[in-house]
Formats: sequence, structure tokens, C-alpha cells
Amino acid sequence: MPKIFSLKTLEFKSKSTPLEMFSWASSPRLAQLAGSKQLQFEVRSLNPGKFSFPYHFHRVAEELFMILEGEAVLRSPDGFKTVRKGDILFFEPGLNGAHQLYNPGDEPCVYLDLRTATGVDVCEYPDSGKINILPYQEIYQTKDQVEYFEGEEDVKKHWPPEYFI
Repeated sequence: MPKIFSLKTLEFKSKSTPLEMFSWASSPRLAQLAGSKQLQFEVRSLNPGKFSFPYHFHRVAEELFMILEGEAVLRSPDGFKTVRKGDILFFEPGLNGAHQLYNPGDEPCVYLDLRTATGVDVCEYPDSGKINILPYQEIYQTKDQVEYFEGEEDVKKHWPPEYFI
């Protein structure tokens, strides 16, 4: 049975952040209400003078925005571009799909945010050198990256001695 959502009747919940310049409102988790297993989606409203999420890309998930009302400026590896009502923006996994929106206008920019439900994803933030393990919201600095076998030199200390001849 199809699930139908109307932009006119959606209720938006504001997301508060410790940094005032990052502020948006989202519809309830529409994907959950629809019972979706393959997609995550919600409608977001980006207020004037605010940024969406920090500049980021996903290593696994694909993401698509459709601008439903208003306009914003998109930051991507290609530079800066104004996006308007009716525009559809696709972000591939990896650095080439990095993105961020800013609303320099006087009216909210309302857009559909649709992404693949990948289970675990890694979101990377090039400006601040962080990675975020999604959906767990475990955030780390990439500067702490180490080689695969770093810290494994003394592996036998974790095993009972009777296993070693």
C-alpha cells in the first residue's frame, strides 16, 4: 500500500546544535513511518543564514536532494553553485560526493534528503579532519589513523600460555 506524505501537512522539528550557524529542521523520519527498508529519507528545512551539516561525504551511502521550495548555495568539490526549487542533486560515495548547503536568502530552503540505507556507513568531514561511524555517531579524528597492525605486537599476552609451545 502506498504511503503518501504532503509537504503542506509535514511537521518540522528543529535540530539544535552547539554552533548557531548550523541549524535546520526535519520532518519526522518519513522512511520509518513508510516502513522503508532500503531507503532513508526526510524533508529538511534550512533557515536563512544557516548551514546544513558540516561539509562531508559518505564512503558507502549515495545521497540525493530535491529542492522543493526556496534556494540555497551548494558547496561541492566543483565549487559553489546556487540550487533552486526543482533541482535534483546527486552525491556519489567518496570525496567527489562531498557537499554542504548554505541558505543566504530570506526564505527557508526546503528539500527532500534521500539516501541509501547501507547499514554501517562512514561519513568524513574534510574541513575538520573527522570521521563519523554511522548510525552509531562515533566520531574520531583522522589524524589518529594508524597502520593495521599497530599495537598488535604483544598479541600473546591476551591468550593463556598453555596454547604456546
